[in-house]
Amino acid sequence: MKKKYLLFFVFLFLACSKGKKINDSEVSTSDSVSYYLKLIDTNTSSDTLKKNRINKAYSLIKSGKNSTSSRENLSKVIFEYYSLGDFKKLKEASKVLLEKSKSANDTVSLARSYRYLGGYYKYSDVLDSSFIYYYKAEKIYVKIRDDISLANILLNKGIVQSKAGDYLGAELSLTRAYNIYKNSNESEKLYDTLNQLGLVYNELKEFDKAIFFHSKALEVVEKYDLKSDQQRGVCYNNLGYLYLKQKKYPEAIANFELGLNDKNVIEDDPDLYALLVDNLAYSRLQTSNYQNIPNLFYKALNIRKTTDNKSAVVNSYIHLSEYFQKINNSKESIKNAEIAILKAKYSKIPNIVVLALKQASVVDIKKSSFYSEEYIRISDSLQVVERNSKDRFARILFDTEVITKEKDDLEVRNRNLLYGFIISFILVALLFIVRAQRARTRELLFKQAQQKANEEIFNLMMSQQSIIDESRNKEKKRLAQDLHDGVLGRMFGLRLNLDSLNSSTDPDAPQKRNELLNELKTIEQDIREISHDLNREKLVLINNFVSIVHNLLEEQKSLHEAEVIYHIDTIINWDKIGNAIKINMYRILQEGLQNINKYAGAKNITVEISGDSENVFFKIQDDGIGFDVNKKSKGIGMQNMISRTHDCQGIIDITSKKDHGTTIIITIPIETKQLIEEPA
Repeated sequence: MKKKYLLFFVFLFLACSKGKKINDSEVSTSDSVSYYLKLIDTNTSSDTLKKNRINKAYSLIKSGKNSTSSRENLSKVIFEYYSLGDFKKLKEASKVLLEKSKSANDTVSLARSYRYLGGYYKYSDVLDSSFIYYYKAEKIYVKIRDDISLANILLNKGIVQSKAGDYLGAELSLTRAYNIYKNSNESEKLYDTLNQLGLVYNELKEFDKAIFFHSKALEVVEKYDLKSDQQRGVCYNNLGYLYLKQKKYPEAIANFELGLNDKNVIEDDPDLYALLVDNLAYSRLQTSNYQNIPNLFYKALNIRKTTDNKSAVVNSYIHLSEYFQKINNSKESIKNAEIAILKAKYSKIPNIVVLALKQASVVDIKKSSFYSEEYIRISDSLQVVERNSKDRFARILFDTEVITKEKDDLEVRNRNLLYGFIISFILVALLFIVRAQRARTRELLFKQAQQKANEEIFNLMMSQQSIIDESRNKEKKRLAQDLHDGVLGRMFGLRLNLDSLNSSTDPDAPQKRNELLNELKTIEQDIREISHDLNREKLVLINNFVSIVHNLLEEQKSLHEAEVIYHIDTIINWDKIGNAIKINMYRILQEGLQNINKYAGAKNITVEISGDSENVFFKIQDDGIGFDVNKKSKGIGMQNMISRTHDCQGIIDITSKKDHGTTIIITIPIETKQLIEEPA
């Protein structure tokens, strides 16, 4: 969607002859070349007559002597062939000039011949040949220090490199040309260079630089009053296109409208006018302002059909396809996409074919895969061709001192990039080390906090145990007093009474014996109650850990929505289980409940603590979302549960599936309490 003007040669302009009209019969054969050239300069002849006279002059020069004047005249003939658009003759005459210049060792004429041939191959899109000839001309102009001619070569070489996709090379060539032109009076060439630099930076995706150079080109047009509305229109179109690519649609629309302000542009340059109209419509389309959009697209399309601009016609159909796609008219969208493909294939321009296929693959769902495969195939081919073209240019450039210098500059740039990469790598490595150190510090702080919590729990349990022991001692003392003062005293009195009854003949003795026997029964009942009290005390002492677990589970019930069902087996001999194991079991249960609350989203939780003579079995089950147990990385909570189980010389089995909950079963041996140290 760019407007590129053919930037060809800088020829020596000849002074117009304003003398009297000369007839062919009035001159001798020796003066015929100058005669024909003067006739051409009068601009009074038709193109056919003019061409005949140029051919006659060329034929005479070709067969004549190889003199300085003949080579100068041949240069003028080549220029006239260019003005007539006869590129076949231009190529032939340029090769004749090349041979004559080599034969005469005329470096100036040799440079011209290289320049003309470079221009011919550029026009013919034979880019590698064009590059070679421009490069050879460049070497000569550097040597003879003809800066203006050198700048012209660099400008054209930059255009060739840009066409071949060598945008970095084009940037270097055009920058050198700009540095020469900015200090000269070549305002037209300065404009062309700035404009082309903008196009190159556009391809390099450096849009800010592209806008800068297109703005500078517009300033040159205004400053030097170049009297070219086309140049002004091209600048506005290029600026609008850059804003369009950056999705700055209001700025894009404003520039396209400025470009269309010149009412003569449609007559002076229909292709530019169609381009501005098409881009304006496309910009409005992106803002969802569909007013008059199809009319603008069709207007641009009709102009492009008239000028036979094949690639532009394809772009119009692609834009129409996008428009109908946006208004949900898939039938028309597909129709225009298919027309774009047909037109693109007829044009035989691969880049245009790629754009048409890309649009068709988006709008035609049924044939999307077919268009996508074709798009990928052609895109890959284009990339290979572009890469090969760049490689050919690189091989040529390695032979010149100028390119060697540019290569050195590039190496400096690469070295700076390498240094930047190394410094960045070191900074990233340091950042990684700092973050890792912070993570280790946080882990250490967490372990210290966990250790402190364990110590507090242990101290709490020991404090509770001390209270229990103190209560036990008090109860033992009370029981001893009760037995001594109550039961033993009463039994002693009964024994004395029974001894006295054995020697008594009192007829009431049997009745008294019965009363004493009843008293013995009462004492027996008192002893039984004391025994039951002792058993209850032992049960309370045993169940102290169970009480702590019970409180934790009841707290879970009250603070969280999940239903908690738990069972603790009463046959477990808790006296055989050390405090360290109890603390670890408590912490495992606490950690398990926390994990369920944080991550599982469970509705039901089951906790079972059972055992036999050798082991305690600890089961935590939920119906939450589950997780992948095969993942190497587990959370710190799960790692803590595994570590605590191992501290108790136990076995932990974790079963979980996605959306099927989690079950944790822990088996801890009872008889290992002497082997386990208190947790740190």
